[in-house]
Amino acid sequence: MHTLIVVAHQNLAGSNTQSFLKETAALVPDATWLELGEQPLTAAEIATAQAQVRAADRIVLQFPLYWYSAPAKMWAWLEQVWVRGVVYDDDGGLLTGKTLGLVVNFGHPLRDYRLGGREGVTVDALLAPFAALARKTGLQMLPPLLIAEFARMTEQEHADLFVHYQQYLSLPRPDSQRQQAEWFAQQLSARGADLMADTLTDLQDESTQLHQTVRELRAGEVE
Repeated sequence: MHTLIVVAHQNLAGSNTQSFLKETAALVPDATWLELGEQPLTAAEIATAQAQVRAADRIVLQFPLYWYSAPAKMWAWLEQVWVRGVVYDDDGGLLTGKTLGLVVNFGHPLRDYRLGGREGVTVDALLAPFAALARKTGLQMLPPLLIAEFARMTEQEHADLFVHYQQYLSLPRPDSQRQQAEWFAQQLSARGADLMADTLTDLQDESTQLHQTVRELRAGEVE
């Protein structure tokens, strides 16, 4: 499965959250990380982005919640790239069979985003435009991956996010316990193979050193 990760951030270079996610995404096979800039896309860049959308099996829109929405550069990219004839036409959506994921980070606790809470609005309400976008284009929308107060997370919470983010990018159904278990089994198998290869290499090195030592001892006896 090929995943296109579209990242919009007002200060990407200074974001510890996005740096963490970028390093984690690099471990996922067949995932493309696309950082959005400040300038409007050229015609060639639009064509390239549209080709990336067509080629992707999963499109992940990734951003911090900024004034209760995605940063302006995300909407600018969507307006330029997701146009009639590319993602929809008069007969309906043209992205049927693909999935849409949202990875959203918050500077406040998620408990603030509820009716009667500090922010007075729910996360579902804030992300409703993306659900409408998915319906319009024929995408199947995944439950969003929400990251709250990354800087205050514990080491264990960072470790959990490290796993969940990889699963979100790569599993057909990231919330499926069966698929999560299979993913862990594959990871353990791969790590086991690497460990075995390292062990064999060490044994070969030790064997070579032992033979060299024996040869030196025998040479000394002859002398």
